[in-house]
Amino acid sequence: MLDLIGPLGDNGSQESQDTEAKTPRPRRVGVSPLASSERVVRFGDFVADLNAGELRKHGIRIKVQVQPFQVLQILLAHPGQAVTREELQRQIWPARTFVDFDHGLNNAVKKLRQALGDDAENPRYIETLSKRGYRFIGTIEDSPPTATGDLTPPPAPFEEATLPIAQRKGLLWGLGLGAAVIGGLVVVFGLNAGGTRDRLFGKTASARIQSLAVLPLANLSNDPAQEYFADGVTDTLITDLSQISALRVISRTSVMRYKKTDEPLPQIALELGVDAVVEGTVTRSGDRVRISAQLIEGATDKHLWASSYERNLQDALSLQGEIAQTIAKEVSVKLTPQERVRMARAQPINLRAMEDYLEGQYHYQRAKEMALHRGTEKHHQAELDQAIQFFQNAVQEDPRYARAYLAMGEIWGVPATFPHPPLAMEQAAREAIAKALAIDPDMSEAYVALARIDYRGWKWAALEQEARRAVELNPNLAAAHSVYSAYLLAVGRMDEAMEEAERVQALDPSDDAVAWVFYCERRFDRFIELKRNDVERHAFGPLAHWDLAFGYERAHMYKEAVEEWEEAMSGFGYEDLAEGLRRGYAAHGFKGAMREWAAGWEAIARTGEIVHPDWPAYIYSLLGDRDRAFAWLEKSMEMHTPDPPAFKVDPTLDDLRSDPRFDELIRRVGLS
Repeated sequence: MLDLIGPLGDNGSQESQDTEAKTPRPRRVGVSPLASSERVVRFGDFVADLNAGELRKHGIRIKVQVQPFQVLQILLAHPGQAVTREELQRQIWPARTFVDFDHGLNNAVKKLRQALGDDAENPRYIETLSKRGYRFIGTIEDSPPTATGDLTPPPAPFEEATLPIAQRKGLLWGLGLGAAVIGGLVVVFGLNAGGTRDRLFGKTASARIQSLAVLPLANLSNDPAQEYFADGVTDTLITDLSQISALRVISRTSVMRYKKTDEPLPQIALELGVDAVVEGTVTRSGDRVRISAQLIEGATDKHLWASSYERNLQDALSLQGEIAQTIAKEVSVKLTPQERVRMARAQPINLRAMEDYLEGQYHYQRAKEMALHRGTEKHHQAELDQAIQFFQNAVQEDPRYARAYLAMGEIWGVPATFPHPPLAMEQAAREAIAKALAIDPDMSEAYVALARIDYRGWKWAALEQEARRAVELNPNLAAAHSVYSAYLLAVGRMDEAMEEAERVQALDPSDDAVAWVFYCERRFDRFIELKRNDVERHAFGPLAHWDLAFGYERAHMYKEAVEEWEEAMSGFGYEDLAEGLRRGYAAHGFKGAMREWAAGWEAIARTGEIVHPDWPAYIYSLLGDRDRAFAWLEKSMEMHTPDPPAFKVDPTLDDLRSDPRFDELIRRVGLS
């Protein structure tokens, strides 16, 4: 139900020639090459509105999920031409997003044909090219010209959900870990030991800069496998800049969705609510690395600072934090003495340890993504096991690699995956986090990890202290404010919870903490408004539909709730449950849909597949079957899922609050 917590040669350097720095910034890679001046495409009885992501027939909207519509959009960009399965995979299922691609594509095409009333054997619109791909064979009618732009598919359903693990109903089983940053990986944009000459496109900003976003640095290496390295450089720069209290720095969660887009920088800055943007490229060949970066004013697209740098990787790693200080200087931000000392603190880095750590993060992120898919349990655990092994290798290579210890502590404590590790792993988690803090006592993320463990363990005094310490150490860390907001909400301090949630949203615009405070305040109209916006902008994929349904149900909009739950179940691979919801509602209305849904979860549980216990508990509460509802809630208590800490405020449990057994649950959680 309500998970309140939200979620990589020589010693001298050689500057690039000035002429290189003055070239226009590169077009960001990964953009769909499929372009069209048409944003509304008409064929047969159908109209596809590519901006709105809608398909209509005779003016009536046809329900099409995100991925099927993405397939249609790409095929429409190449009428009569073959579009290979590889091209569809590249554009819809990114390489680092875990999914059973063959099953996913086949299912998407099947749903698209159903929406179009098409037949695979005798197609009118979508032709299958055996073992190759698909082709649109319908006739596209002339359409009035509209706004031009690339025909880029809508964001993939899990593009954002894999990163923000904040304030999520049930399906976000993790505690908002977010992506771990790459401690020790140094980013150098035009700095060397003897000091280099920065190339400036305007010495000072035309307006005061108080907030900025670091866009994902593009990997220009010829090796796609180096993508993780570019991500690590991005993570480190965000981490370093976020230490500057006078700057508001957008979190990794929100900026990563711009990784493969050529959206204009002023538009990105507007969407993220920042004054300036940092973007750049990374090229790595062996132990040589070349990094270029630019600081650009958001409103005007004006270059404020740019530099390019090439050196041996080991030497680059010795200059950690200097780039952050340089940017702070360029935007006229004053560093505190403590911030200056921390950024100047250089630690030698073992390259083999760093590689192991980055590999571990890669597998950990894959495990998080798998948690959103049905039938991936074995793969999910295998990815977590590999992540732990790489982190252990990292600390064997370098016993002072603090972030590797932290990552192990997160996985052993409360990872952003489900099911959670046994409570017996808590001690190992705390020991690993303690080692990280012994090496770096000012690591805000370590206190966030401890707070998440104590959230799960219902240790409220320790949780509050750790959350406040995390915020104090790094006011720019969205996860710190998120865990603190979760605490405040759980104990019923609503106004303070909203203040922290608003700080989370300022640092991570993709986060939905504010929506969940509205939900707990029973302001369902505001919650529905925000969640509808998530659905319309394809944020969080099926999760947005899942969330919205809870708001509809509490607002007594039962038909809409069932439709959103159907969409969510289909999106997560539970087609049988989606069909049960449809069948039950058609036969006996909302209660019929809930009976079918409850029976479906019970059947899944009998197969041995782990079911999050709070979902059946909620359904049975709606059906008035309190005995079964409390039986499932007892399982939630035993498992220490993220939901018991929210029992005091969670509206989904309102139908059970008058039962004395509910008061006992609240007492056991420590919130009576």
